Amino acid sequence: MLKAQIPSIALEGRVDLHCHSTASDGILSPAALVSRAKSQGVTLMALTDHDTVAGVAEARDTGARLGVAVLAGVEFSARWGRRTVHILGIDVDPASAALQEAVALRDRLREDRSVRIARCLEKRGFPGSLAGARALAGDGVLGRPHFARWLVESGYVEDTARAFKRYLGAGKVGDVKVEWPQVEETVGTIHAAGGSAVLAHPLKYGLTRTRLRLLLEAFRGAGGDAAELLCGRQNPVQTRELRQLLDAVNAESGAAPLRCSLGSDFHQPGQPWRELGCVHLPADVEPVWAARRP
Repeated sequence: MLKAQIPSIALEGRVDLHCHSTASDGILSPAALVSRAKSQGVTLMALTDHDTVAGVAEARDTGARLGVAVLAGVEFSARWGRRTVHILGIDVDPASAALQEAVALRDRLREDRSVRIARCLEKRGFPGSLAGARALAGDGVLGRPHFARWLVESGYVEDTARAFKRYLGAGKVGDVKVEWPQVEETVGTIHAAGGSAVLAHPLKYGLTRTRLRLLLEAFRGAGGDAAELLCGRQNPVQTRELRQLLDAVNAESGAAPLRCSLGSDFHQPGQPWRELGCVHLPADVEPVWAARRP
């Protein structure tokens, strides 16, 4: 559950607990991101950059000036079996030793992956990708989207979607596997940092209904706090089916029930289906922040 005392007024506008800045693979600086959130009617948000909290201070300063409540967040990559899943830490303490250790470990894993991706791309006839991707990342966390942007800017593909489809996506030449920490360890890290652990975008893993239920059960059993019922605009039928799965998992005895979270997964302007504040939780679900509402 969230430890922050969230002002009631912050919940009267739009809420977005999943978005990215230039601290990882977003296009907007933390300050510009919060400013855009304000323009979209967002009053409560969490900055959840990949494997870093470097942008939180700037985002909070801007939020305080503009009247947007900004929670410190992070999006960690984790392993569930052989699959990579993403877990959000919402309302974490950026200074937590456990959190900083987890960030440092993932820095090392990402650096190793980036070197291996670059080698794979070079063998395919794309020299200079590592330097190019690093230049695009700047001070932010280096990730596959930076390689995708480099492929676009170098004229090898038309857009980033094609870069992933042809070279960086699952089963492609740049699909380099990483042994991220397991789900249980990642949830423990987030809790040690005082945050809520949220399973990010469950519908984006391409799982069958049976496998998705197993993931939700495993996440709940690991002590997870919530799952994203909505991550950007999505098919209402799929949202309804996900809610049914959550209800079924929560009906089982044992661990505490998973609450519901939401976010846009915003990375850049020009994607209305991922615009900040673009989704709303149904009124009859228990949101991740409910337990600590004043």
